[in-house]
Amino acid sequence: MKDVGMRIRVEPELREQFISLCHEHNVPAAQVLRSFMRDFVQGSNSKNKTRLQQVANPAAQLMPKTKTR
Repeated sequence: MKDVGMRIRVEPELREQFISLCHEHNVPAAQVLRSFMRDFVQGSNSKNKTRLQQVANPAAQLMPKTKTR
């Protein structure tokens, strides 16, 4: 199987923290990202749906939950 590249944009601070942690654990950043992607793809649908909703609407995470009557 042929590999393909993927280019993403992240905040510089997040990238530096991620790279630093990868170096501390002696693991290539690309390997960690591939592992995250595989876990996400193989995860349960409801768990992924909830996470995707959080990613799509980050402001909703900051709003306090209100009780409905």
